[in-house]
Amino acid sequence: MRLTLALIAVLATGARAADAPPQIPVQTLKDVTQTLSSDAFEGRAPTSAAEPKVIAYMTQRFKAAGLQPGNHGKWTQDVPMVRVTADPAMVAHFSGGNAPVDLAYKTDIALFSYREVPQTTIANSDVVFVGYGIVAPEKGWNDYAGIDVRGKTVVILVNDPDWKTPTVGACGVEPAPQVQASSGGRCDPTRFNGRAMTYYGRWTYKYEEAARQGAAAAIIVHDTEPAAYGWGVVVSSYTGSQIHLAAANKSMRETQANGWMTQDAAKRLFAASGKDLSALALAAEKPGFKAVPLGLKMNLNFANKLEYSMSHNIVGILPGTTKPGEYVLYSAHWDHLGRCTPVKGDDICNGALDNASGSAGLVALAEVAAKAPRTPRSQVFLSVTAEESGLLGSRFYAEHPIYPLGKTVGGVNMDGLNVMGLTKDVSVVGPGKSDLDDYVARYAALQGRRITPESNPERGGYYRSDHFSFAKLGVPMLDAGAGEDLVDGGTAKGHALNEDYNVNRYHKPQDEYDPNWNWDGAVQDLQFYYGIGHELATTDAWPNWKAGDEFRAIRDKSRADAK
Repeated sequence: MRLTLALIAVLATGARAADAPPQIPVQTLKDVTQTLSSDAFEGRAPTSAAEPKVIAYMTQRFKAAGLQPGNHGKWTQDVPMVRVTADPAMVAHFSGGNAPVDLAYKTDIALFSYREVPQTTIANSDVVFVGYGIVAPEKGWNDYAGIDVRGKTVVILVNDPDWKTPTVGACGVEPAPQVQASSGGRCDPTRFNGRAMTYYGRWTYKYEEAARQGAAAAIIVHDTEPAAYGWGVVVSSYTGSQIHLAAANKSMRETQANGWMTQDAAKRLFAASGKDLSALALAAEKPGFKAVPLGLKMNLNFANKLEYSMSHNIVGILPGTTKPGEYVLYSAHWDHLGRCTPVKGDDICNGALDNASGSAGLVALAEVAAKAPRTPRSQVFLSVTAEESGLLGSRFYAEHPIYPLGKTVGGVNMDGLNVMGLTKDVSVVGPGKSDLDDYVARYAALQGRRITPESNPERGGYYRSDHFSFAKLGVPMLDAGAGEDLVDGGTAKGHALNEDYNVNRYHKPQDEYDPNWNWDGAVQDLQFYYGIGHELATTDAWPNWKAGDEFRAIRDKSRADAK
């Protein structure tokens, strides 16, 4: 029955019947996952002694699959990186209020610099509260309107202005029933998707916007619920050594310092200025909010240790037949954490599921695509570095594309395959954003699976994996995969298995290859990915972002430039 439905869909989209869901090579999935996650690869940290082993292995697998070198005759793309280690003795000193406030590193603040400079010095910088720090013309929202923050320190709230709203009612997203009832079914273009975070809510966006505004420093007020993680995660992730992309301009367009402060620190700071944080935060939720100078000045001084290195993306291609200058992208990251905190004497974070399995899926899809008749459009297979360090490899490719983004149709990213078993559902992260929703609905239906939304939309999951580097610059990329409703065991079992992984194995040495894994779900998802990718590579369609989406304008511009 599924084969019949698949054939109907293939014919309906103009592809050939021979392009029905393929046989996914399960042995490839097992072999690649087991090899990359073995102790011999030492956790696959970028620029470590293990990186050449990864490059050699993935290149060999791509070549054996039938791909051609994807970077003008080369298999790799250089990704220059710099490790910046800030002096932990730093103290942020605030004066000018009713009492001075000193914020200590790790206890009160977590600050770092994107700039490649040996010393960070900020003197007498005026402090301004800019609400959520958002400039969204398509929503008529500008938290920086009417104020010049050049050289100043901006204090910013985490997430979006309407993160407390439990429903979704933004344009381009189907409103929940209660929103439909209260609004007559009309979307509200000033909303930010309610509980579902937009990119404007991500900390990365807030730093970027502060830099565009010319701020000297950008400090986000941490709040566990809208951030979706506690202060301990901030300390472990944003203190100590930070890996960034090295830049020819030494990243001098960035702010001098970025970081976080605790809620308690922010309350002390606002109290010293005679302001109430809670009242201002409430005001910042409403359209038309105006930034508030706090009447304080910040002084900050700390040294930076700089260490330069080179990592690599790995690129293969299957050239298209009649439209080789149009590209469909499959991606997965090869890196993991390397050596980490020991558990029972084991200090290698093997990263079997995250993301040796995704790398295996990339190789398996390459093998399948190479054996099939060539598609009109080219298919690019991209194995990227430094995802765990902040999506650096994918970001570098997107900012320095081998193939123009304006001519990249769309694609699929794989970050961990389903080894729990077949599911009855497909979980979509960031639904309602692009035309790829139609592809998801079609291919999920062919497999007899329903679509379920992500379980924690406030975490901004769409903006936390490699597909986002491309989405941010306009290319529609899919973030979808197995849901939790297992054919064998239902949602209760699926949720329990996911929670067990998240608690006991995620980013820990226990994320190791298990020969008893059930690969049926991985095969199911890879057939789903292949169907979507193959249709993109076969038809004339150019998926776009929905009207009002934060990435629509840049896609329209890149497509216009490409034409």
